[in-house]
Amino acid sequence: MNPILEHMTGLHTLTDDVIAMDFLMNAKSGVRNYAMAVTECATPEIKQILMKQLDEAIDSYEKISTYMMQNGLYHPYHIPEQIQLDLKNIQTAMNLPS
Repeated sequence: MNPILEHMTGLHTLTDDVIAMDFLMNAKSGVRNYAMAVTECATPEIKQILMKQLDEAIDSYEKISTYMMQNGLYHPYHIPEQIQLDLKNIQTAMNLPS
């Protein structure tokens, strides 16, 4: 987006790490939803389709989380560092215009 428009709309505060974390949380939600849907299937054909979608969702989540870890945007194995990132992202989100 154009930097002037970003500033005018307040979107200049959306940093890559905020966007990436939102993407990761949505991917995790997708995995959870597919897993629940698989347990509620009425037919083997639907279950097979949903299992394929679940596998793809898990692969996507893994790719996103690996990218974030490699770029210092996600620290799942270093809780104090992750807490600091989370607090920074919360503050950024709170500063977005409503």
